[in-house]
Amino acid sequence: MKKIILEKSKCIGCGTCEVLCPKFFEMKDGKSHLKDSKENSNKDEELEVEKIECAKDVVDACPAQCVKIK
Repeated sequence: MKKIILEKSKCIGCGTCEVLCPKFFEMKDGKSHLKDSKENSNKDEELEVEKIECAKDVVDACPAQCVKIK
């Protein structure tokens, strides 16, 4: 399993993630949100997935570099 991590505190709300990968990302209240995710101890959102699919494109394109894959 892979884990997509969204560091919410770094998000600038540009919407690139939602455009590139609406399967995993959506905009709420002017910030990115990782659909069906859980909040970790750092208040970041985490989502475990079998395949990262379009999330890889978001990691490369996010201007705030707030999306990571582990």
